[in-house]
Amino acid sequence: MDIIYVLVPLSLALLGIAVLIFFWAVKGGQFDDLDSPAHRILFDDDDHLEKTDNNEPDSTSDKTTHDNKNTDKNR
Repeated sequence: MDIIYVLVPLSLALLGIAVLIFFWAVKGGQFDDLDSPAHRILFDDDDHLEKTDNNEPDSTSDKTTHDNKNTDKNR
């Protein structure tokens, strides 16, 4: 029964810490925009394609072609 005198203040202290962390997150803007991240996944990110110059060869496509040639030789 003596443990109650330890557990009740300990649980109240933990509850107080959780409430402080919640208000700190609200003040920091953690919960400002809950809808945009869910909808952002539905749209394509084609901005990086517009920034590259179409005259320059893409190094990733050359690497993929080179890697495919190496795997064909190993078969």
